[in-house]
Amino acid sequence: QVQLVESGGGSVQAGGTLTLSCRFPGYTFSTTCMAWFRQAPGKEREAVAARHNGFARTHYAESVKGRFTISRDKNTIYLQMNNLEPEDTAMYYCAADPPPCSEVQAWDEYNYRGQGTQVTVSS
Repeated sequence: QVQLVESGGGSVQAGGTLTLSCRFPGYTFSTTCMAWFRQAPGKEREAVAARHNGFARTHYAESVKGRFTISRDKNTIYLQMNNLEPEDTAMYYCAADPPPCSEVQAWDEYNYRGQGTQVTVSS
């Protein structure tokens, strides 16, 4: 299992901004499919942003549309999070895969996954 490395989490007040980064040091592979998931205590892991770079298809969870943006630059995947809300508090995980892949595939279907970075938003 190849591990990705997330960073950028932290504690912010509601309305604040954070940018999460996901690196895959030492590896070179096509991040055709990439996604960010999150899991809050007592809740199931959910996909918040996903993109198929080959087909230029992007999906966002309804709760983050207009506030979160997924992007990539070379060997780093980003999640820009604006206007954060207390409900965004969770552990955030990144995932990526070369083709063949689907941007709507589940967490367990990704071959490249991270260990998570904590985001805490206070009201």
